Amino acid sequence: MAKSQQTFGKKDLEKNRLKKRQEKQEKMEARKANPKKGGFESMIAYVDEYGNLTDTPPDPSKKKLVDASTIELGVPKRETETVDTVRTGKVKFFNTEKGFGFIEQTNTKEEFFVHINGLIDTIKENDTVTFELERGNKGMNAVRVTKL
Repeated sequence: MAKSQQTFGKKDLEKNRLKKRQEKQEKMEARKANPKKGGFESMIAYVDEYGNLTDTPPDPSKKKLVDASTIELGVPKRETETVDTVRTGKVKFFNTEKGFGFIEQTNTKEEFFVHINGLIDTIKENDTVTFELERGNKGMNAVRVTKL
């Protein structure tokens, strides 16, 4: 006599599948018997002036008008800051091949970076110069450098 092809595990899986199907059918019939009232209106949510979700529509008298042209998208570019005072200093180091160097201010002994693009006159080491300061990526740079 041949053995049944269904094992205990298969029978158990089939029972679970039939049970889930029956529960699903019962839920569907219960929904059809007791339809919810309101429909779409009960699903709408509003945001009040404080950013909280509510089911009541916002008060139109509290509405604020915003000019769309004043809204700035993205990060604004930082404007370069310039210090208008002309300072005097001495060229401490300048490499003409690489096009940069450092100027030491005479009264404060502070050093400032100078690039060849910021020069008006050609300079070399130990020259006395006048310059203005401008904020760069890594600090203050000497610009508009002229030889005295």
